[in-house]
Amino acid sequence: MSVTLQIVAAGMVTAVGLDASSACAAMRGRLDGFQETRFLGPDGEWLVGAPVPAPRNWVGEARMAHLAAGAICEIFSAVSEAKGRTALILCLAEEDRPGRPVRYAARLAGKIAEIVEISPRTQIIANGRPSGFIALRQAQRLLSQRAADYVLITGVDNYLTSVTIAHYLKAGRLLTPANANGFIPGEGAAAVLCAAESEGALKLAGLGLSRESAFIYNRMDADGLDLPLRGDGMTRAYREALAEAGVTMARIDYRIADLIGEQYWFKQSTLAEMRLERGRTEFQDIWSPAENLGNIGAAVVPVMIGMALAAARKGYSGGSPLLIEASGDDGACGAAVFHERVM
Repeated sequence: MSVTLQIVAAGMVTAVGLDASSACAAMRGRLDGFQETRFLGPDGEWLVGAPVPAPRNWVGEARMAHLAAGAICEIFSAVSEAKGRTALILCLAEEDRPGRPVRYAARLAGKIAEIVEISPRTQIIANGRPSGFIALRQAQRLLSQRAADYVLITGVDNYLTSVTIAHYLKAGRLLTPANANGFIPGEGAAAVLCAAESEGALKLAGLGLSRESAFIYNRMDADGLDLPLRGDGMTRAYREALAEAGVTMARIDYRIADLIGEQYWFKQSTLAEMRLERGRTEFQDIWSPAENLGNIGAAVVPVMIGMALAAARKGYSGGSPLLIEASGDDGACGAAVFHERVM
Protein backbone atom coordinates (compact mmCIF):
# COMPACT_ATOMS: atom_id res chain seq x y z
CA MET A 1 0.00 0.00 0.00
CA SER A 2 1.13 3.57 -0.68
CA VAL A 3 0.10 4.91 2.73
CA THR A 4 1.05 4.02 6.25
CA LEU A 5 -1.93 3.19 8.43
CA GLN A 6 -1.64 4.58 11.95
CA ILE A 7 -3.84 4.06 14.99
CA VAL A 8 -4.98 7.41 16.35
CA ALA A 9 -7.45 6.54 19.11
CA ALA A 10 -9.44 3.69 20.65
CA GLY A 11 -12.76 3.28 22.42
CA MET A 12 -14.11 0.32 24.40
CA VAL A 13 -17.24 -0.87 26.17
CA THR A 14 -16.36 -4.04 28.07
CA ALA A 15 -17.15 -6.11 31.13
CA VAL A 16 -14.28 -4.44 33.03
CA GLY A 17 -14.73 -0.85 31.87
CA LEU A 18 -17.02 1.34 29.81
CA ASP A 19 -14.17 3.28 28.20
CA ALA A 20 -10.75 2.36 26.86
CA SER A 21 -8.76 3.90 29.71
CA SER A 22 -10.59 2.06 32.49
CA ALA A 23 -10.82 -1.20 30.53
CA CYS A 24 -7.10 -1.25 29.71
CA ALA A 25 -6.19 -0.33 33.29
CA ALA A 26 -8.39 -3.16 34.58
CA MET A 27 -6.88 -5.67 32.19
CA ARG A 28 -3.38 -4.54 33.11
CA GLY A 29 -4.31 -5.02 36.77
CA ARG A 30 -5.57 -8.57 36.06
CA LEU A 31 -9.18 -7.73 36.91
CA ASP A 32 -11.93 -9.66 35.16
CA GLY A 33 -15.64 -9.25 34.55
CA PHE A 34 -16.64 -12.86 35.24
CA GLN A 35 -19.86 -13.48 37.14
CA GLU A 36 -22.75 -15.92 37.31
CA THR A 37 -25.28 -15.42 34.54
CA ARG A 38 -28.97 -16.27 34.18
CA PHE A 39 -28.08 -19.33 32.10
CA LEU A 40 -28.00 -22.83 33.60
CA GLY A 41 -25.25 -25.34 32.88
CA PRO A 42 -25.63 -29.09 32.28
CA ASP A 43 -25.69 -29.91 36.02
CA GLY A 44 -28.05 -27.13 36.99
CA GLU A 45 -25.32 -24.71 38.09
CA TRP A 46 -25.28 -21.09 36.92
CA LEU A 47 -22.95 -20.53 34.00
CA VAL A 48 -20.18 -17.96 34.34
CA GLY A 49 -20.06 -15.20 31.73
CA ALA A 50 -18.68 -11.70 31.23
CA PRO A 51 -21.60 -9.29 30.59
CA VAL A 52 -21.16 -5.57 30.12
CA PRO A 53 -22.62 -3.53 33.02
CA ALA A 54 -24.68 -1.36 30.68
CA PRO A 55 -26.49 1.66 32.17
CA ARG A 56 -29.81 0.39 30.78
CA ASN A 57 -31.14 -3.12 30.17
CA TRP A 58 -31.02 -3.01 26.39
CA VAL A 59 -31.50 -6.33 24.61
CA GLY A 60 -30.93 -7.68 21.10
CA GLU A 61 -29.89 -5.30 18.35
CA ALA A 62 -30.61 -2.28 20.54
CA ARG A 63 -28.00 -3.51 23.01
CA MET A 64 -25.46 -4.11 20.26
CA ALA A 65 -26.12 -0.66 18.79
CA HIS A 66 -25.62 1.14 22.11
CA LEU A 67 -22.46 -0.82 22.96
CA ALA A 68 -20.92 0.02 19.58
CA ALA A 69 -22.09 3.63 19.77
CA GLY A 70 -20.44 4.00 23.17
CA ALA A 71 -17.07 2.96 21.78
CA ILE A 72 -17.45 5.26 18.76
CA CYS A 73 -18.54 8.27 20.83
CA GLU A 74 -15.46 7.87 23.01
CA ILE A 75 -13.26 8.22 19.93
CA PHE A 76 -15.11 11.25 18.61
CA SER A 77 -14.82 12.87 22.04
CA ALA A 78 -11.06 12.44 21.85
CA VAL A 79 -10.67 13.31 18.14
CA SER A 80 -13.56 15.65 17.40
CA GLU A 81 -12.23 16.67 13.98
CA ALA A 82 -12.76 13.11 12.73
CA LYS A 83 -16.53 13.27 12.96
CA GLY A 84 -18.01 13.74 9.51
CA ARG A 85 -14.73 12.76 7.81
CA THR A 86 -14.75 9.07 8.74
CA ALA A 87 -15.61 5.86 6.90
CA LEU A 88 -17.08 3.23 9.21
CA ILE A 89 -16.30 -0.50 8.99
CA LEU A 90 -18.45 -2.65 11.26
CA CYS A 91 -17.19 -6.07 12.37
CA LEU A 92 -19.85 -8.58 13.40
CA ALA A 93 -20.40 -12.24 14.26
CA GLU A 94 -20.41 -14.89 11.55
CA GLU A 95 -23.75 -14.98 9.72
CA ASP A 96 -24.20 -18.71 10.38
CA ARG A 97 -23.36 -18.62 14.08
CA PRO A 98 -26.28 -19.93 16.16
CA GLY A 99 -27.84 -17.20 18.29
CA ARG A 100 -26.13 -14.42 16.36
CA PRO A 101 -27.23 -11.24 18.17
CA VAL A 102 -27.69 -9.25 14.95
CA ARG A 103 -30.38 -10.35 12.52
CA TYR A 104 -30.03 -7.51 9.99
CA ALA A 105 -26.58 -5.93 9.80
CA ALA A 106 -27.76 -2.94 7.76
CA ARG A 107 -30.43 -2.16 10.34
CA LEU A 108 -27.88 -2.32 13.14
CA ALA A 109 -25.58 0.02 11.22
CA GLY A 110 -28.48 2.45 10.81
CA LYS A 111 -29.21 2.39 14.55
CA ILE A 112 -25.56 3.04 15.37
CA ALA A 113 -25.43 5.93 12.90
CA GLU A 114 -28.60 7.39 14.41
CA ILE A 115 -27.22 7.26 17.96
CA VAL A 116 -23.80 8.66 17.03
CA GLU A 117 -25.24 11.11 14.47
CA ILE A 118 -23.01 10.12 11.57
CA SER A 119 -23.61 9.01 7.99
CA PRO A 120 -25.31 5.60 7.88
CA ARG A 121 -23.03 4.40 5.06
CA THR A 122 -21.14 1.47 6.58
CA GLN A 123 -19.15 -1.48 5.32
CA ILE A 124 -20.01 -4.76 7.06
CA ILE A 125 -17.52 -7.57 7.74
CA ALA A 126 -19.21 -10.57 9.35
CA ASN A 127 -16.35 -13.00 9.97
CA GLY A 128 -16.34 -13.21 13.76
CA ARG A 129 -13.09 -12.87 15.68
CA PRO A 130 -10.71 -12.28 12.70
CA SER A 131 -13.01 -9.62 11.17
CA GLY A 132 -10.79 -6.79 12.42
CA PHE A 133 -7.88 -7.90 10.25
CA ILE A 134 -10.01 -7.90 7.12
CA ALA A 135 -11.16 -4.43 8.19
CA LEU A 136 -7.53 -3.27 8.51
CA ARG A 137 -6.86 -4.35 4.92
CA GLN A 138 -9.96 -2.50 3.74
CA ALA A 139 -8.95 0.57 5.77
CA GLN A 140 -5.58 0.58 4.01
CA ARG A 141 -7.35 0.62 0.64
CA LEU A 142 -9.73 3.42 1.64
CA LEU A 143 -6.90 5.59 2.96
CA SER A 144 -4.62 4.95 -0.02
CA GLN A 145 -7.47 5.87 -2.38
CA ARG A 146 -8.20 8.98 -0.29
CA ALA A 147 -11.82 7.85 -0.02
CA ALA A 148 -11.86 9.13 3.57
CA ASP A 149 -9.59 11.08 5.92
CA TYR A 150 -10.16 8.55 8.70
CA VAL A 151 -11.42 4.98 8.93
CA LEU A 152 -13.20 3.79 12.04
CA ILE A 153 -13.05 0.04 12.64
CA THR A 154 -15.72 -1.02 15.12
CA GLY A 155 -16.38 -4.52 16.43
CA VAL A 156 -19.37 -5.56 18.52
CA ASP A 157 -20.49 -9.03 19.54
CA ASN A 158 -22.35 -11.02 22.19
CA TYR A 159 -22.15 -14.71 23.12
CA LEU A 160 -24.64 -14.28 25.99
CA THR A 161 -27.80 -15.25 24.14
CA SER A 162 -29.90 -18.30 24.94
CA VAL A 163 -29.48 -19.92 21.52
CA THR A 164 -25.72 -19.33 21.51
CA ILE A 165 -25.32 -20.72 25.02
CA ALA A 166 -27.40 -23.80 24.18
CA HIS A 167 -25.38 -24.43 21.00
CA TYR A 168 -21.96 -24.22 22.66
CA LEU A 169 -23.10 -26.21 25.70
CA LYS A 170 -24.23 -29.01 23.39
CA ALA A 171 -20.88 -28.84 21.57
CA GLY A 172 -19.03 -29.10 24.90
CA ARG A 173 -17.19 -25.83 24.33
CA LEU A 174 -18.20 -23.72 27.35
CA LEU A 175 -16.19 -23.61 30.56
CA THR A 176 -18.09 -25.43 33.30
CA PRO A 177 -17.10 -27.32 36.47
CA ALA A 178 -17.24 -30.51 34.37
CA ASN A 179 -15.35 -29.07 31.37
CA ALA A 180 -12.04 -27.31 31.89
CA ASN A 181 -11.39 -27.16 28.14
CA GLY A 182 -13.93 -24.45 27.34
CA PHE A 183 -14.41 -20.70 27.00
CA ILE A 184 -16.31 -18.12 29.02
CA PRO A 185 -18.97 -16.34 26.93
CA GLY A 186 -18.74 -12.57 26.94
CA GLU A 187 -19.85 -9.47 25.11
CA GLY A 188 -18.44 -6.09 24.26
CA ALA A 189 -17.63 -3.45 21.70
CA ALA A 190 -14.47 -1.65 20.69
CA ALA A 191 -13.39 0.80 18.00
CA VAL A 192 -10.07 2.08 16.66
CA LEU A 193 -9.57 5.18 14.53
CA CYS A 194 -7.14 4.80 11.62
CA ALA A 195 -5.48 7.56 9.60
CA ALA A 196 -2.76 7.84 6.99
CA GLU A 197 -1.10 11.04 8.13
CA SER A 198 -1.15 11.20 11.88
CA GLU A 199 0.78 11.24 15.14
CA GLY A 200 -0.61 7.86 16.18
CA ALA A 201 1.31 5.82 18.74
CA LEU A 202 0.98 2.66 16.63
CA LYS A 203 1.83 2.09 12.98
CA LEU A 204 0.67 -0.95 11.02
CA ALA A 205 3.77 -2.53 9.49
CA GLY A 206 2.49 -5.85 8.17
CA LEU A 207 -0.75 -7.79 7.77
CA GLY A 208 -1.37 -11.45 7.00
CA LEU A 209 -4.57 -13.38 6.27
CA SER A 210 -4.88 -17.12 5.79
CA ARG A 211 -7.04 -20.17 6.53
CA GLU A 212 -6.43 -23.29 8.60
CA SER A 213 -7.60 -26.57 7.05
CA ALA A 214 -7.51 -28.38 10.41
CA PHE A 215 -9.98 -25.95 11.97
CA ILE A 216 -11.60 -26.73 15.32
CA TYR A 217 -14.66 -28.41 13.74
CA ASN A 218 -12.81 -30.34 11.02
CA ARG A 219 -13.57 -33.70 12.70
CA MET A 220 -17.27 -32.92 12.35
CA ASP A 221 -17.00 -32.17 8.63
CA ALA A 222 -19.44 -33.90 6.25
CA ASP A 223 -16.49 -35.34 4.33
CA GLY A 224 -15.17 -37.04 7.44
CA LEU A 225 -12.01 -34.95 7.67
CA ASP A 226 -9.76 -35.66 10.62
CA LEU A 227 -6.73 -33.49 9.99
CA PRO A 228 -4.02 -33.02 12.62
CA LEU A 229 -3.46 -29.44 13.70
CA ARG A 230 -0.04 -28.23 12.55
CA GLY A 231 -0.79 -24.53 12.68
CA ASP A 232 -0.36 -24.12 8.91
CA GLY A 233 -2.97 -21.36 8.62
CA MET A 234 -1.67 -19.20 11.46
CA THR A 235 1.93 -19.84 10.37
CA ARG A 236 1.10 -18.47 6.90
CA ALA A 237 -0.63 -15.44 8.44
CA TYR A 238 2.40 -14.81 10.67
CA ARG A 239 4.81 -15.24 7.77
CA GLU A 240 2.89 -12.86 5.50
CA ALA A 241 2.64 -10.17 8.20
CA LEU A 242 6.31 -10.51 9.17
CA ALA A 243 7.48 -10.38 5.55
CA GLU A 244 5.44 -7.24 4.85
CA ALA A 245 6.88 -5.66 8.00
CA GLY A 246 10.42 -6.69 7.09
CA VAL A 247 11.11 -8.40 10.43
CA THR A 248 11.57 -11.96 11.66
CA MET A 249 9.71 -13.70 14.46
CA ALA A 250 12.80 -13.39 16.65
CA ARG A 251 12.45 -9.60 16.42
CA ILE A 252 8.90 -9.54 17.83
CA ASP A 253 9.00 -8.25 21.39
CA TYR A 254 5.53 -9.37 22.50
CA ARG A 255 2.24 -10.72 21.21
CA ILE A 256 -1.46 -10.18 21.90
CA ALA A 257 -3.74 -13.09 20.99
CA ASP A 258 -7.41 -14.03 21.20
CA LEU A 259 -6.76 -17.18 23.23
CA ILE A 260 -10.36 -17.69 24.30
CA GLY A 261 -9.62 -20.60 26.66
CA GLU A 262 -9.73 -23.84 24.70
CA GLN A 263 -6.53 -25.84 24.21
CA TYR A 264 -6.91 -25.73 20.42
CA TRP A 265 -6.12 -22.00 20.21
CA PHE A 266 -3.09 -22.18 22.51
CA LYS A 267 -1.71 -25.07 20.46
CA GLN A 268 -2.28 -23.21 17.19
CA SER A 269 -0.51 -20.08 18.42
CA THR A 270 2.38 -22.04 19.90
CA LEU A 271 2.90 -24.05 16.73
CA ALA A 272 3.00 -20.91 14.57
CA GLU A 273 5.49 -19.24 16.91
CA MET A 274 7.75 -22.33 17.13
CA ARG A 275 7.80 -22.88 13.38
CA LEU A 276 8.96 -19.33 12.62
CA GLU A 277 11.12 -18.28 15.54
CA ARG A 278 14.86 -18.74 15.11
CA GLY A 279 17.67 -17.49 17.32
CA ARG A 280 15.62 -15.85 20.08
CA THR A 281 16.71 -16.35 23.69
CA GLU A 282 14.99 -13.60 25.72
CA PHE A 283 11.44 -13.75 27.09
CA GLN A 284 8.55 -12.96 24.72
CA ASP A 285 5.36 -12.08 26.58
CA ILE A 286 1.87 -12.88 25.29
CA TRP A 287 -1.28 -11.05 26.38
CA SER A 288 -4.90 -12.08 25.88
CA PRO A 289 -8.04 -10.05 26.62
CA ALA A 290 -9.97 -13.32 27.06
CA GLU A 291 -8.35 -13.64 30.50
CA ASN A 292 -10.46 -10.65 31.56
CA LEU A 293 -13.38 -10.47 29.10
CA GLY A 294 -14.02 -14.04 27.99
CA ASN A 295 -14.86 -14.68 24.35
CA ILE A 296 -16.02 -11.37 22.85
CA GLY A 297 -16.05 -12.48 19.21
CA ALA A 298 -15.81 -9.79 16.54
CA ALA A 299 -14.88 -7.11 19.10
CA VAL A 300 -11.58 -8.78 19.96
CA VAL A 301 -9.26 -7.33 17.29
CA PRO A 302 -10.17 -3.69 18.04
CA VAL A 303 -9.81 -4.49 21.76
CA MET A 304 -6.33 -5.96 21.22
CA ILE A 305 -5.24 -2.98 19.13
CA GLY A 306 -6.63 -0.67 21.82
CA MET A 307 -4.64 -2.57 24.47
CA ALA A 308 -1.45 -2.09 22.47
CA LEU A 309 -2.22 1.61 21.91
CA ALA A 310 -2.74 2.25 25.64
CA ALA A 311 0.41 0.32 26.51
CA ALA A 312 2.48 2.28 23.98
CA ARG A 313 1.20 5.65 25.17
CA LYS A 314 1.63 4.90 28.86
CA GLY A 315 4.97 3.16 28.58
CA TYR A 316 4.19 -0.32 29.86
CA SER A 317 4.19 -2.28 26.59
CA GLY A 318 6.32 -5.34 26.00
CA GLY A 319 8.34 -3.53 23.33
CA SER A 320 8.25 -2.93 19.60
CA PRO A 321 7.45 -4.45 17.17
CA LEU A 322 4.49 -6.43 18.46
CA LEU A 323 2.29 -9.02 16.79
CA ILE A 324 -1.48 -9.34 17.17
CA GLU A 325 -3.32 -12.50 16.10
CA ALA A 326 -6.86 -13.86 15.95
CA SER A 327 -8.60 -16.82 14.37
CA GLY A 328 -12.11 -18.16 13.89
CA ASP A 329 -13.96 -21.45 14.28
CA ASP A 330 -14.07 -21.81 10.47
CA GLY A 331 -10.27 -21.71 10.20
CA ALA A 332 -9.85 -18.05 9.22
CA CYS A 333 -6.56 -16.69 10.61
CA GLY A 334 -5.15 -13.19 10.79
CA ALA A 335 -2.00 -11.55 12.12
CA ALA A 336 -0.70 -7.98 12.15
CA VAL A 337 2.65 -6.47 13.07
CA PHE A 338 2.69 -3.00 14.61
CA HIS A 339 5.53 -0.61 15.41
CA GLU A 340 5.32 1.81 18.28
CA ARG A 341 6.13 5.42 17.55
CA VAL A 342 8.52 7.04 19.99
CA MET A 343 6.43 9.50 21.95
